[in-house]
Amino acid sequence: MPSTPSEQQLRDLKGKELPVLDLLALFGARRRDPSTVLAVEAALNAAGLSTVPYFATCGHHAEVFVQSLGTPVSAALDSDESDADADLDDPVEGLLPQRPLSIGDVLPPGGGLMAQTPSASLETVTHLMRHNNFSQVPIIEGQNMLHGVVTWRSVARMYEFGLSPTVANASEPPAHWAVAQDNQDFFSLLPMVSEQGYALIRGNDGTIRGIVTAADITERFAATARPFFLIGEIEMRLRKCLGKAIGPDAILAIQSKNRKSGQISDLQFGDYVILLDGQQRKESLRPQADQNWLALQWPWEDRVQFVRKLDRVRIIRNKVAHFDPQPLSGELHDELEKFCQLLRHYVQDI
Repeated sequence: MPSTPSEQQLRDLKGKELPVLDLLALFGARRRDPSTVLAVEAALNAAGLSTVPYFATCGHHAEVFVQSLGTPVSAALDSDESDADADLDDPVEGLLPQRPLSIGDVLPPGGGLMAQTPSASLETVTHLMRHNNFSQVPIIEGQNMLHGVVTWRSVARMYEFGLSPTVANASEPPAHWAVAQDNQDFFSLLPMVSEQGYALIRGNDGTIRGIVTAADITERFAATARPFFLIGEIEMRLRKCLGKAIGPDAILAIQSKNRKSGQISDLQFGDYVILLDGQQRKESLRPQADQNWLALQWPWEDRVQFVRKLDRVRIIRNKVAHFDPQPLSGELHDELEKFCQLLRHYVQDI
């Protein structure tokens, strides 16, 4: 995160109530992605503090009370808690992209650029292409002067016309260079990348920051789309197993007044957690959650661990639904894969 308040700044919050968004702002954050939640919780614990309700699972616009770590939750807080506070998923308006996706957002780590200078030999350039499985190598002087782009197509053209094997003769003509500014709209540039196979990306200062290839875009879309499909499969399997075991009355009990239907299809991930969590902060819902868990008839499954993993899926789902320009980390992707595999064991078909 961009910033972290000092322990004294956090201790000064003790006994105060503030919006959860203001708490996140102290850490330079605007939403509760997994890394932010871990960092905020670690800082609060180090200062001997906690929040009521828990800042990571309360409503997006809820207020939290900062108290000493380990202080019991008051009965008054539990009894006065509204149904709306039970919604653990981010609001719908938070799921929209914060800005258009730019071509610079999909640059691979480090820019992915392995350029050569105009003085390089063609043998060096083609060796680089073969060794790294590249389809093109840009020829750049300094950081911003583009002299050409060597591609396998342009090398073949050089030999076809009987030209001497030099970098200059093996380069694409300037009219074929694919160059874009890093802030240009990603989707509008897809035809160019598809046709040329790449796009060299210039920053605002004129330097060439990196290269985006057709292979990069394919990998990026696979990395972005896979979590969506995994979360969709997880939700379908959850609804099937919960819908068979849990009746409409139990579902109505956790739905807010303006969306009561008793239908499992109307629940969100936060609701699935509430249906099964025997340790949730709203004590009045715990007995029904116990009954819901028994109704699943999973005596061999560790309930606490299952609910914890389900809540982790909820957090990851909120991150994915925000259309973060950065793809999901391998660790978080693995969490989705493992939980999906677990549900496949219980729900064979959907």
